[in-house]
Amino acid sequence: MDLIYESWPWYVAGPLIALVMFLLLFAGKQFGMSSNLRTMCSAGGAGKVADFFKFNWKEERWNLLVVVGAVIGGFIASQFMSNNTVEINPEIAEQLSNDYQINSAGQAYMPPELFSTEQLSNPFVLGVLLIGGLLVGFGARYAGGCTSGHAISGLSNLQLPSLIAVIGFFIGGLVMIHAIFPIIF
Repeated sequence: MDLIYESWPWYVAGPLIALVMFLLLFAGKQFGMSSNLRTMCSAGGAGKVADFFKFNWKEERWNLLVVVGAVIGGFIASQFMSNNTVEINPEIAEQLSNDYQINSAGQAYMPPELFSTEQLSNPFVLGVLLIGGLLVGFGARYAGGCTSGHAISGLSNLQLPSLIAVIGFFIGGLVMIHAIFPIIF
């Protein structure tokens, strides 16, 4: 039996995020997802290859539970607490259909025209994913953290570098969707 719920309202989700951030601050911990990749690489022995991964990863293993929780929570939410659709402005849906041949707008979070397993056999799509992944990984390390680390943890700690990084993330997203995406697709 599938239970379908609407997304949580801001007045529930926002205070829950604030509570988690307060608990992490109280415990002297920082939240972020990209740092977990470094921890996983270090645990896997990457410190033998690069000095960047030489640190005591066992001190950060608590944060690996965040990754496990995100995967389990995402699965539960997508399978049992969501109708897996998002409302899209009809004008945007028409533009996606006309300009990019994305006809599933409003039917799925991730359009199958871009994210289906069949698309993985397309070398162009694989190249875009590989280059995009490298750029995101480089950007997260260069910025000293990912969007969740800066936008949630850094801003809640009133860190100026996080504010600058978040502004940069938004500018980069706008440039990507309005300038680069139309060229690629």
